[in-house]
Amino acid sequence: MSSLEQVKALRERTGAGIVDVKKALDEAGGDEERAIKILREKSGAKAVKKIDREAKEGYIGSYLHTNGKVGAMVVLSCETDFVARNEDFKLLARDIAMHVAAMNPAVLRPEDVAADTVGAERAIWVEQMKQEGKEESLIDKILIGKEKKFREEGALLTQSFVKNPEMTIRELLSENVQKMGENIQISSFVRFEV
Repeated sequence: MSSLEQVKALRERTGAGIVDVKKALDEAGGDEERAIKILREKSGAKAVKKIDREAKEGYIGSYLHTNGKVGAMVVLSCETDFVARNEDFKLLARDIAMHVAAMNPAVLRPEDVAADTVGAERAIWVEQMKQEGKEESLIDKILIGKEKKFREEGALLTQSFVKNPEMTIRELLSENVQKMGENIQISSFVRFEV
């Protein structure tokens, strides 16, 4: 059984509802880190249900690094003006803008990486593996993994969040969908550098 203090602490950390937190803690046998993973999995399921709802409101989050040479802007969309004006939503937009400034993602989703970009990288990988003496039969299998990793590293949604590398930006959004009860999407982003 989970204690009231555990439930309160985990609720503050995750923003999940009391009943959800208690169920997750009970399922995890009191292990808070495992309970957080359970909540993330469940929030992902809830986020999927909300993904079809139209996100026509939003907020533009911005971040300028202290050196004044790197900055980013993110259009974070939601369903209602009520959520768009929420301080937690604005902070989320700013955090994602800071992440964009730090990590310089090329695209939003892994599937958005251009085929010719991937093709050029594949040619380099094949040449490197041939020079390393890899067998032809292994090269194709290795290429699948390399391409997946390349796409994920260049895509905002699949990058590890700079403020918490344990979660991706997609997981961060899912967590906030559960917390705020609305569909939240990154509509666009841009990074500037001098």
